[in-house]
This record gives sequence, C-alpha cells and structure tokens, in this order.
Amino acid sequence: MKIDIVSIFPSFFDVLDISLLGKARQNGMINLAVHDLRDFAHDRHRTVDDTPYGGGAGMVMKPEPWGEALDRILGREEPSAADAAGAGSQPRPLVIFPSPAGEVFNQEMARTLAQEDHLVFGCGRYEGIDQRVVDYAADQARVRLVSLGDYVLNGGEVATMAMIEAIGRLIPGVVGNPESLTEESHEDGLLEYPSYTKPSSWRGYDVPPVLLSGNHGAVHSWRHEQRVERTRRVRPDLLSVVLDADAATPESE
Repeated sequence: MKIDIVSIFPSFFDVLDISLLGKARQNGMINLAVHDLRDFAHDRHRTVDDTPYGGGAGMVMKPEPWGEALDRILGREEPSAADAAGAGSQPRPLVIFPSPAGEVFNQEMARTLAQEDHLVFGCGRYEGIDQRVVDYAADQARVRLVSLGDYVLNGGEVATMAMIEAIGRLIPGVVGNPESLTEESHEDGLLEYPSYTKPSSWRGYDVPPVLLSGNHGAVHSWRHEQRVERTRRVRPDLLSVVLDADAATPESE
C-alpha cells in the first residue's frame, strides 16, 4: 500500500518508523511519504493560512499550497478520460481529510481502507481547509471526510496516526499472527475478552480457573461469555446491534 500524508508538522509522523508499522515500511509492505505543506508555499514566511471570508475567529488553510501538494502527490492536474468514465486500470487514489464533520471511523472502515492501493491523508489545522481544496481533490481522486469521534482535535495529525495504525495492521503480513486479529474488539461487534499470563497468582489476584483447566471448549465458552458481558457493561449499544443482526440472520435448514 502507498500512503501519502500532507501536514505542516511532518516530524509528527516519525513514530511510524518504529514498531510493526516501521517493520512493514522496511519490508516494503507500506510505502509511506510525508509532505510538508509549507514546501508548497512560496512567500518568505511560507504562509499556509489566511483570514476567513465572511468573518469569524481563527484562520483557514489557503488553497494554493494544498493544490500544489495534491498535484505533486496525485501526479496530474486533470483526471484522465478513463478515470472519468470509471474505466481506469486501477482505482483512483483515496484522499482522506480528517474532520469532525466527517463519517465516524470504525473497524469496518479500517478493513475497507486496508484494501486500498493508495491513501492520501490531508491534515488540516486552524479552522480547517478551504472547502475548494476538498472539491478540487474530488475532481482528481476519490475523497472521504473521516472523524475519530464526536470531539474536536487541534489538527488532523492525531486522527491520521490513529487511522494509519488501525489500517496498517490489517494489511496482510504486517501482524505476525493473523489469527490474533480475529479475536480483537470490534471485529465481530463485541469487545475483546480479558487476557492473563504467568504467574497464575499475583498479589492476591488469581487467573480464572477455567483458563488453567486445559479444556479448550470450556475456555472458548468462557471467553465468549466474557466478551458478551463486557460489551453489555461497557458498550450496550454495540450489543444491541449484534443481537439485532443475529436475529435477522435466517437459520440454516
């Protein structure tokens, strides 16, 4: 997968050189490049923002630097005739603008985005990016506005990091044991069960006996019960969705 990031704080993403994603980059599974938006501003102060039309507090990111950055990354200024007709040999890149006004990011979206060939993340700051940048990007590529949740961050960098972490680990080969991905929270709508390791007794806290029993069937049942109970207690909204989905699934004959 190819990932491009545009930000006025490119060093923010140095953390992607470590851990599993760092290894994935070294092994060529992820081709990631970070672009400094200020490199596309040509005045002495490398200005990327200005006051908003119509008045109001704060500053808005200017369209000119963003346009040049997107042209550099996407490699063209106009969509090809094949792309316009939907007949391109490869799908157009997907440009993601982190935004509290976007659709909420979740595990299902992460799985979908992990199948993309080329993701471009545009990290806004201040009061956001001039809307014409989003409109222009939609003419050059596919565009999605995505939110981490119902709250506001100072910029798009934290949201981009979280999305890349969630997406990257779903790319085949990034996580050493792919079976571990199927047992995690949100993979089937339930939260993950609690985990334990040695020693079996620690400071008066004991590992549940069923996990020491060697009875794999009992362990599987216990873990499922724990997942349902934890979801019921912490995220009852998720449990209702799972139960509704189960009820809607026709029984096999």
